[in-house]
Amino acid sequence: MELKAYLENRRGLVEDCLAGLLPQQGPLAGHYAALRYSLMAGGKRVRPLLAIAAAEALGGDVTAAMPTVCALECIHTYSLIHDDLPAMDDDDLRRGKPTNHKVFGEAEAILAGDGLLTLAFELLAGPDAAPGLDAADRLRIVHLVAVAAGSSGMVGGQSLDLAAEGRQITLDGLRRIHRCKTGALITASVQTGAILGRADQVQFARLTEYGDAIGLAFQMKDDLLNVEGDAALMGKAVGTDAEHRKATYPALLGIEESRRQLAATVDAAIASLADFDAKADPLRELALYILNRRR
Repeated sequence: MELKAYLENRRGLVEDCLAGLLPQQGPLAGHYAALRYSLMAGGKRVRPLLAIAAAEALGGDVTAAMPTVCALECIHTYSLIHDDLPAMDDDDLRRGKPTNHKVFGEAEAILAGDGLLTLAFELLAGPDAAPGLDAADRLRIVHLVAVAAGSSGMVGGQSLDLAAEGRQITLDGLRRIHRCKTGALITASVQTGAILGRADQVQFARLTEYGDAIGLAFQMKDDLLNVEGDAALMGKAVGTDAEHRKATYPALLGIEESRRQLAATVDAAIASLADFDAKADPLRELALYILNRRR
């Protein structure tokens, strides 16, 4: 199956699961509308797709474990809602639509993010999270995802990112921000798929290396797109990193060197899959997609 057809098929599974998560009626209908507005706004679903592809690279089938996979998208979406707030990146557009706080107000946007984050762990801990997976492995997934979402991962990365605005930082410092802010949840998504696919110790280590590399590559590409991307294609403004004086690869290294390092990082991700057979081709293609994406 070619990558486009593969992604469309697996994305359809994710969309169907996400669509059934939030009630549309009842006393909390307004609150759930704010959650649904961002969750169903048509994102790339990279994190759940990586989890599915990692499991399938090992011969696993995650059809019955979609709540676990969709929890990753809930966490990612919560982070976007909060990142867009005036106190953070103060963005007006996300995925071509007004940001959550522009539609529902800042207070409800904060609650929408809180609701999605908590829903993610409700899904991860629920009885239908991953049928057939033993309790120890389910708990391992919960722990990995919690670490990636918290102060050692996304939250800490956002804090470092805000603190670095307008300051000169080292390349190692920039990598630390990117690995926490964006890379941690991407790595955890690949690790989640590895556990769902019952990876052995060596396979888990190789897939973790892959996740670490593409997690860094994803944010490096975001940095480049913010400089040279097409706002119409991306569905959000470009040039905002420079306006906020953010620490980015182009700001630190320039465009050409940033492109070179991005390509080398993607090559490293693909090299980490050398011991896997053709079932890992979607992971290889996803790495190339991250390199070449335009939004």
